[in-house]
Amino acid sequence: MIHRPFRIALAAAALPLAIAGCTAEPPGAQTAQPSVETSVPESSPVRSPRDPALGAQLMHAAAADDAEKVRELIARGADIEFRGDRDRTPLVAATKNRASHAARALIEAGADVNAKDDMQDSAYLYAGAEGLDDILELTLRNGADVRSVNRYGGTALIPASEHGYLSTVRLLIEAGVDIDHVNEPGWTALHEAIVYGDGSERYQHVVTALLDAGADPEIRDASGRTALDNARRLGQSAIVSILDAAI
Repeated sequence: MIHRPFRIALAAAALPLAIAGCTAEPPGAQTAQPSVETSVPESSPVRSPRDPALGAQLMHAAAADDAEKVRELIARGADIEFRGDRDRTPLVAATKNRASHAARALIEAGADVNAKDDMQDSAYLYAGAEGLDDILELTLRNGADVRSVNRYGGTALIPASEHGYLSTVRLLIEAGVDIDHVNEPGWTALHEAIVYGDGSERYQHVVTALLDAGADPEIRDASGRTALDNARRLGQSAIVSILDAAI
C-alpha cells in the first residue's frame, strides 16, 4: 500500500517523462527544417547569347536570296532579328535586295515584318513603296502594321501612289491603309500621284483607284492647293477630267 504523499510524488515525477515522450524523436530521425527553395531545378535550361557569326551569315544569305541557307542557319540557332549594317534585320536586307525567296523563308520562320532599319524602312513599308507585291502580300498576311509610317511620316500607300504602282496601291487599299493620311511634307496619296506623277495612263488609273476608294479630293496640301489645283497647274488634262467628274 502506497501512502498518498508518495503517490503524488510519483505522478509529479512521471509528468515530464510523458511530455518528453510526446515530443521526442525516434532514434536516428533528423530534425525537420523549414522548406526554402533556393536552387534552380536541374532541368531548367541555361540560355546563352546567340552566335553573332551565325547572324552575320544569315544576313548574307538573306541578301543573296539563298532561301535554303536561310532555313539552315535558322535551324542552327541564328538570330532571325540580328541587326547588321544600317541596323537592318535579315528580312529588311532581303527586301531591299528584292530577295523574295529569302524573304519568304524568313517570314515563314517568324521574322518581324514591322522591324525598321536606320532609315525607318520595314519590310512592309519598303515593299509597298517599291512595288514588291510578292513580299508585300507576305507581310500583309503576317502582321504588317498598316498604320506604320516611313521617315517622311507617310504610309506605304503614299510612295506607292507616287510611283504609279497600281497593283500595289490596290493591295494597300484592300489592306485598309488610311486613304487620306497626310505625310510631313503635307501630301496625301492622291496629291503625290499628281505632283510626282506625269499624268500618264498609269497615274490616271492610280488616281481613279484612290477616288473609288474614297480619297478626298478637297484636302489641301502644305501650299493650300487641292489635287485638282495641282493637276491644272501641271497640265495633266486627263487627270483634271477625272477629278472634275469626282467632285
